[in-house]
Amino acid sequence: MKVLIADDDPVWRKVLEQNIRRWGYEVATAENGQEAWDLLRKRDAARVAILDWQMPELDGVEICRRIRRSLDLPFIFTIILTGRDTREDMVIGLESGADDYLVKPVDMAILRSRLTAAGRIVKAVPPPRQIPGYQLLGRLGAGAMATVYKAQQLSLNRIVAVKVLPKKFSQMPKFVERFYAEGRAAAKLNHPNIVAALDVGRHAETHYFIMEYVEGHTVYEHLVKEGPYSEADALAIGIQIAQALDHAHQAGLMHRDVKPKNILITDHGVAKLADMGLARAVSDREAAEAEAGKALGTPYYISPEQIRGDMDVDHRADIYSLGATLYHMVAGKAPFEGADIKAVMRKHLQEPLVPPDHVRPELSVGISEVIELCMAKAPGDRYASAADLLEDLQAVADGQPPARARKLIKLPELTQLEQKDDAEEEGEAESEDSIVATPLFWIAVVGWALAALLLVVVILMAR
Repeated sequence: MKVLIADDDPVWRKVLEQNIRRWGYEVATAENGQEAWDLLRKRDAARVAILDWQMPELDGVEICRRIRRSLDLPFIFTIILTGRDTREDMVIGLESGADDYLVKPVDMAILRSRLTAAGRIVKAVPPPRQIPGYQLLGRLGAGAMATVYKAQQLSLNRIVAVKVLPKKFSQMPKFVERFYAEGRAAAKLNHPNIVAALDVGRHAETHYFIMEYVEGHTVYEHLVKEGPYSEADALAIGIQIAQALDHAHQAGLMHRDVKPKNILITDHGVAKLADMGLARAVSDREAAEAEAGKALGTPYYISPEQIRGDMDVDHRADIYSLGATLYHMVAGKAPFEGADIKAVMRKHLQEPLVPPDHVRPELSVGISEVIELCMAKAPGDRYASAADLLEDLQAVADGQPPARARKLIKLPELTQLEQKDDAEEEGEAESEDSIVATPLFWIAVVGWALAALLLVVVILMAR
């Protein structure tokens, strides 16, 4: 695989070139942005480009934007290289279409691992292919499992999103079946808070899934750019996604991958649940048996029963994942973090949850109670349904206590507290009675009385 290094600093260009060649890659170099852009448009162009942010003639961010808009180019994995290490700069770089972002001075071990991952993605992403009836307008996102394009549906003159299965998976029946299963699952749902499925099909060797195009951003993008949500905004989004899950669950489907990246927020503030890639019917026993022992889901938001690969996973796994997502939204970090995926999953299984209002004290007790109940380790200790969760979310949004959470969590604690208080009061009463009953108590009383009488006599004699 060929890698392009574009940097106007000759020292950095040389250091990168020497290391990347040593790792077995073919390397091309450019001293400025225009030269880099010209090289990327050649027939044998590099499929991975390391682009310095600030270069003469054309900067790396603008090159990323051009690559994203150019459907006549094959997929090129772009890495922005810069000395600008603020969160705002990173957001600008990634929003320009860059696939990765590295800050100088670069750790070469990290760069090597990023190039390895880039190579896997480049091999998986197919070149853009026109699909009859649709005109592809640009790439919205790409990963090892799928590429999503923005497109115009010519017959209805509307903008849609087109999800394309990578070529290597097109030869694997189980991946093709999962791809079509996503379309069938989404097609069963018709709800304003769920991204609509429009079509699924095949053209030549290309399997595609047509979806509603959502103009806006993901919850994940907000967290990266703006940090945690206000409690009111998180509740407004949580209510909408709970409504979406309630609709899906009533249709007999569970999502199984609720997370910030799968919640889209339109420019008008409407939240939409996306990506039914792991969805399946709760009653699908055959699928449950085939998936037994496999941890399907995203590590930071996955339920304990999904981690264990239990066969009886049901809609309450989605409630857990929504709780974990809400936790991240209001606390500013995932509920469990660790050095690696195994460590994170182990904490989901074993470690007590730190309540979100302990992380951000300005949060209300109500939202913390709701999230804690969603994320109970055992499914039976969570909300029984998305409708029950929705009731409590709405109550907290209205400034009321979450009645269901209080009933399931707080009442036993309050009962224990009341019993403790009663015991303490009884103990105090008993203590007072026992003191009065002792001889020493009465000796002390007589002593104080005699001392007072003696003081009166002395005063009278002095007159």
